[in-house]
Amino acid sequence: MEFINKLKGLLSNDIAIDLGTANTLVYVKHHGIVVNEPSVVAILKDSRGQKKVIEVGRAAKEMLGKTPGNIKAIRPLKDGVIADFEVTQAMIRELIHKAQQKRTLFRPRIMICIPYGITEVEKRAVKEAALSASAREVYLIEEPMAAAIGAGLPITESSGNMIVDIGGGTTDVAVISLGGIVFSKSVRVGGDKMNESILNYIRRKYNLAIGERTAEMIKINIGNAYPSGKEKSMEVKGRDLLAGVPKTIEVSSDEIREALSETVNSIVEAVKITLERTPPELAADIVDKGVVMTGGGSLLKNLDILLREETGLPVFLSEDPLSAVALGAGIALENLDYLKGVTID
Repeated sequence: MEFINKLKGLLSNDIAIDLGTANTLVYVKHHGIVVNEPSVVAILKDSRGQKKVIEVGRAAKEMLGKTPGNIKAIRPLKDGVIADFEVTQAMIRELIHKAQQKRTLFRPRIMICIPYGITEVEKRAVKEAALSASAREVYLIEEPMAAAIGAGLPITESSGNMIVDIGGGTTDVAVISLGGIVFSKSVRVGGDKMNESILNYIRRKYNLAIGERTAEMIKINIGNAYPSGKEKSMEVKGRDLLAGVPKTIEVSSDEIREALSETVNSIVEAVKITLERTPPELAADIVDKGVVMTGGGSLLKNLDILLREETGLPVFLSEDPLSAVALGAGIALENLDYLKGVTID
């Protein structure tokens, strides 16, 4: 039986999936990350109400806010968990198909990342979506654990490692030691909430309606969490809510920092709560080693400086923040005999 299992392992393209609210990354054993696509699916509804997936990923994201009545571009994951099971299943199937260049004799084992502290029902939904999308076995790994492995932290040692993983839908803050999570705090705040805050701020202040993609571009170009001396500005195009016509305004980086303040403060608060609940011995290790940040949200300009100011600890951005979770899940999958303890049921 053991020989058959080893043979299956050799003859299948095992896959790790970072099933993110904003982006989904797929890691294939021995090949690394082969798919990095937005978690967006374009659905065509026929006259009988039947759904058909027409695009997944980047092509579907391009359709957001631009589709005719019978086509809908949707994001099937909300706050890191499945909001639309059927569409998520179709998305996973399509991304697995993209990741597997050639057919293999055995179906793949799949490792999927999940936010810390999700419910049993949500875990079961993720497992079932992967099994129905042709997985042989499904393992789950919590995102902060995967992020810590991907960032190169020594998670199996008896010392404290602190990770702050800011994704699209959730922020997971965790202290890890001896291959387990000692304490973790998860808040349903991330990159999407930042976009939403910018969108609402511009609507309130300028009576201008902008789309999600425009809000994201503002965040990337001039968004910041801490003043850096030189103020930047950007032209923003949208629809005037009073006159109903297209309009262009100019917004500054100071305004965007104000728009993001509430969301950013929620992340800072989660870090402070985690530090308060950390056992003293591990807290001493964190003072020496500092805090490591991963996830797309950690790329917000000067967020590391703000955390440093608020906690008094060294704060570092991981080498590849966007891919850390997927890389960590892939490393765990490739070293399952050694790292199986980090997975959860």
